[in-house]
Amino acid sequence: MIGLDTNVLARYYVDDQPDPTTGRQRRAARKLIESGQPLRVVKSVLLELEWVLRGYYRFDRDPVGRVFAHLLSIPHLDVEDRPTVERALDAHAAGLDFADALHHAGYCRCDKMASFDDRGFARRARRLNLSPAVTIPR
Repeated sequence: MIGLDTNVLARYYVDDQPDPTTGRQRRAARKLIESGQPLRVVKSVLLELEWVLRGYYRFDRDPVGRVFAHLLSIPHLDVEDRPTVERALDAHAAGLDFADALHHAGYCRCDKMASFDDRGFARRARRLNLSPAVTIPR
């Protein structure tokens, strides 16, 4: 099994020509990912990939969602804690920031999640009626 780093996934999904090095890396990433070899992606790489796609390449929420949907559809690719990632992607599609959604999904067995991020996270989580509830420590 081969673990994939963020930069390999970014090269696979983003065609930012005309740099010859980038082109070679993109072809190598495609060859590897499409090879059928067993591959693995950990949650921290997914978190970083979302940041790179959104922050560096200026992808909006929907294109990021399509990248992750495609990634999860690759049969020979194992995703660390896939059920948590899938819950996070659902919350992200509904409006949460991906990092917040991934953190929240990881706490699915908790009664509550505490955060001081009221505006950007806790209020959205309440509006979406997510469980566990996100509370502000007082």
